[in-house]
Amino acid sequence: MQVNRTGAVLALLATMAGPLSAQGGAEGGGGLFDINAGLSAWTLIVFVALLVVLGKLAWGPILQAVEAREKGIQSALDEAARRNEEAARLLAEHKEQLADARRQSNDLIAEGRAAGESVRREIEERARSEGQAIVERARAEIQRERDAALEALRRESVELALAAASRLIRENLDQPKDRALVEQYLADVGRGGAEA
Repeated sequence: MQVNRTGAVLALLATMAGPLSAQGGAEGGGGLFDINAGLSAWTLIVFVALLVVLGKLAWGPILQAVEAREKGIQSALDEAARRNEEAARLLAEHKEQLADARRQSNDLIAEGRAAGESVRREIEERARSEGQAIVERARAEIQRERDAALEALRRESVELALAAASRLIRENLDQPKDRALVEQYLADVGRGGAEA
């Protein structure tokens, strides 16, 4: 591309140099608008040399720097697009993880409520059964105490009856025989009272 430009510039200069040198040779004047062919030729030669030097020393590195910058910018744009896609993917993953964490927390809350309800029911059932057992033990204890009290009352009654009978009779009776007789009587009275 540089060779084509340089060639085009040289061709233009060559076409201009021909008419200029022909005009300068015919006239010998030095007016303001007169063209000096030698000066024009040297100007063209210096200009072409400058173009060649600049083409080799300046334009090449400048174009390379521009191309490198363009490649760097394109690379940065590609990297930004890739990072943008990565960020979008990570955002989607984050949203999915957040939704999953919410689902798991809701499941844990539901499990906790169910476990709490189960424990509450279990505690209530245990309290009922323990309360029933306490009531049953209390009834059994009351029955034992009642039976013990009745037995003690019978013994006391036998002793009182014997004491009363021996005072009434004022004679010395056979205590074991009398005791058996009174106990038999109280047992008959106790059965009669229980039946009534």
